[in-house]
Amino acid sequence: MPDEYHGRDGAAVVMRQYGEPAVLVVESVPLPALLSDEIRVRSIASAVNHSDLEIRAGNWHIRRAEPFPYTPGLEVVGEIVEAGSAVTEFREGDRVITMMQGLGGVRSERPGGYAQYVVMRASAAALVPAALDSYDMAALGLASVTAFEGLRKLGPLDGRRIAVTGAAGGVGSAAVAIANAQGAKVFGVISRPEQADYVHSLGATEVFISEDVANGALGADAIDGLLDTVAGRTFGSFVTALRPGALLSLVGAVGGSHVSFDAYRLLEVTLTGYSSENLDGPSLRHAIGAIGEWLRRGTLAPPARTVLPLSEADSAHARLENHAVRGRVLLVPDSP
Repeated sequence: MPDEYHGRDGAAVVMRQYGEPAVLVVESVPLPALLSDEIRVRSIASAVNHSDLEIRAGNWHIRRAEPFPYTPGLEVVGEIVEAGSAVTEFREGDRVITMMQGLGGVRSERPGGYAQYVVMRASAAALVPAALDSYDMAALGLASVTAFEGLRKLGPLDGRRIAVTGAAGGVGSAAVAIANAQGAKVFGVISRPEQADYVHSLGATEVFISEDVANGALGADAIDGLLDTVAGRTFGSFVTALRPGALLSLVGAVGGSHVSFDAYRLLEVTLTGYSSENLDGPSLRHAIGAIGEWLRRGTLAPPARTVLPLSEADSAHARLENHAVRGRVLLVPDSP
C-alpha cells in the first residue's frame, strides 16, 4: 500500500535532556517513511516501565552518540494503519503489541512507544487476539512477558510454593497472576500492608510484608521457587527461604543491585534470572499467545491500571517514582 503517513506529523513525548519528570514534553514530530518489512501502528496504549524512569533521570544513559531528542517507551499496543510491501503476516486494522528491537530503551534504535504513531519491523510484533481488551493487554504487556519468562526459569509451577517480590508492582503483579494461572501456591511479598487485598485478588494464597521477610518471616526451606523483582537487602532472606534444590529467578532490582547472602547456600540452590533484552520475535509471540489464552479463559487476572494522556507523561513518571500507583500506568494519545 502507499506510504500515506510519511510526511505527516504525529504527537510524541520528547526528551531533550536528562532530569526530573518535567523534561517529558509532547511535541509534533514528522512521521518517518515506512520500509518494506515495517508496520506503522496508531497507538492505543503504551505502558510506563521503571526502565523509562531510570533513563529519564540519567541513571541509565542512552547508548548513541547523540542521545537527544529521545522518545521513551519500551512497548506499545496499537492498530496497524500501514504495512510495508514485504509484510505478509499482518494487515491494516490488526491490533498488535511490541516491546522489542530497541524501541525506546537505552539502545534507542527506534523512537519509543510514548507516541501517537509507532513504527517497527513486523517481526517484532505479536497479534493481539480480537476477543481481548486492548487496555488489559497493554497493562499486562512487557511486565507480563518478563514475568512469564522469569517464571519459566523455575520450571513447572503446578502445586509448587512460589514467592514473588514486589507483588503489587507491574512485573510482580503479573507474576502473581501468571503463577496462579499455572497452579502454583503463590506467596506475594509487598512493601505496604494496604497492598495486601490487591495482591490477594490476583491469586496470592498468602501475602507477606517485605520488612517481616527481612526479619525471617518466611523461615528456612519454605519455598520451591522465587521470582524476584526487588533484590536489595531482602535478597539474603529469600535465598535462606529456598528449599534445597529450589531456584531463584531475578528479573529486577528496584531495591538495589548490591546484595548479600550465605555463599554456602549455592551448594543447595540455584540462582538464575531473565532480562527482556534477550526477547526475540518467536519468544514474544509464544508468551503473548499463552498470556492471551489465560486471559481469555478468565484464569489470569489483568493487573490494575492507571490511564493518563501522553500530555501527562510527567505526572505518570512522578506517580510511579512516588509509588502512588498499583499495577501499571498506561499512556494513551490525547483526545483531538
